Amino acid sequence: MKQKSILHIGFDDTDSPKAMCTTYLAYKIVNSLKKQGAEFIDFPYLIRFNPNIPWKTRGNGAVAISLKTKNPEKIKKIVKTLVTKYSDTKGGANPGLVFYEKDDVEKKFSKFSELALWKLISRNDAKRFASKNHVESLHLGNGQGMVGAIGAIGYCFHDHTYETLTYRKKSHFGKKRLIDKESVRKMQEKTFPSTFNSYDNKKNRILISPHGQDPVFYGIRGESPNAVTSASLLIRTKEKPDGFMTFKTNQGTSDHLKNEIDVQTFEPYTSGTITGIISKKPSMQQGRHVTFSIKTNNKQILCAVYRPTKITSVAMELKIGDKIQVGGGVRRASKKHQRILNVEFIKVLNLHSDYKLVNPYCMNCQKRMKSKGKNQGFECKKCGKKSKNKVIQNVKRRLQPKLYLPAVSAHRHLTRPIQRIGVRNKKSNFNSKLRWFDIF
Repeated sequence: MKQKSILHIGFDDTDSPKAMCTTYLAYKIVNSLKKQGAEFIDFPYLIRFNPNIPWKTRGNGAVAISLKTKNPEKIKKIVKTLVTKYSDTKGGANPGLVFYEKDDVEKKFSKFSELALWKLISRNDAKRFASKNHVESLHLGNGQGMVGAIGAIGYCFHDHTYETLTYRKKSHFGKKRLIDKESVRKMQEKTFPSTFNSYDNKKNRILISPHGQDPVFYGIRGESPNAVTSASLLIRTKEKPDGFMTFKTNQGTSDHLKNEIDVQTFEPYTSGTITGIISKKPSMQQGRHVTFSIKTNNKQILCAVYRPTKITSVAMELKIGDKIQVGGGVRRASKKHQRILNVEFIKVLNLHSDYKLVNPYCMNCQKRMKSKGKNQGFECKKCGKKSKNKVIQNVKRRLQPKLYLPAVSAHRHLTRPIQRIGVRNKKSNFNSKLRWFDIF
């Protein structure tokens, strides 16, 4: 009897700015492979890579699927057909597809994946990697999707979350999504903190649905497969979905900010953190964005905090001498702007003591003394007590040594929400009997 072999499938860049979605292609692939009797050995992976790459897909998310099969060649043929059929190449998609037929993925794939989280990896780098390591692949267009395809297969989880994505019927593509707002608010209230980033209470706005013409209806993100699938059932809609699929993902992990940015090179499109001392006081720019500079390793780094993050007020409170850590991505220089770090979070490590000179205080009367005139000292109007000079007073700061995150509506897919600080999901047991995929 023919033995089953393990096949890892990775693909990316099948969508365009206007249509399709790589996760929807995964949904279609899983449905087809289930009919072929494929034995899935884990949830599909949805891996978000460096969000500061300018030519990224909408969410910069790649997908990997791992399974056991007696007929890998047949599986490959089916997947190739579906990738070719559903990729929006006319809209600008540049799909990459890779197959890796071994039980365990080699460490070199993981190293490639780790780099793709925070730096720029070219499509030619990915193609050379595939050729050197004898990885079977297919690419259309310029093949930019090869980067994510290889990276998704090689991704090694140090923390993970889940997302149940619900998809629309084709007849509803492009139509307005009619989701009951109150049901989303109540769902979040009931399931928090097992789910995250579903509803923005301050803006009274749902965060679970995209706004484009892609096939995704809505997605619920959370800490466990059961949490996201059960929460998804609490959402009320006016259209019947086509089905759903649950992904294991690195969303909500701040995976892209584990790297410490090299300030000596300060390479464009790099993501990570910088720790330094405020060296130039914050200033408000046109559009109510805030810029400031920090000094580290004898380098001055210009930072920008943008209005939608809602932490511009925090940035404006920073003072020269404060020690902070910032996380974000390096924006390349242009004719009008120098190279700059686009800030995603501010962590205040130490506040520089701020002082001012004030009139002396009369301890007897519990009041400030009044000036007697230029160079004539100060006197308490009530008891007559005198003092020659002003005194130094410590100025109380509004900021505290803590982490300041953007408003939830400004979070990226990878942003670690406040309730996940200190949370690490390391164990994951896939149960094929769990309802992780269904077509209604």
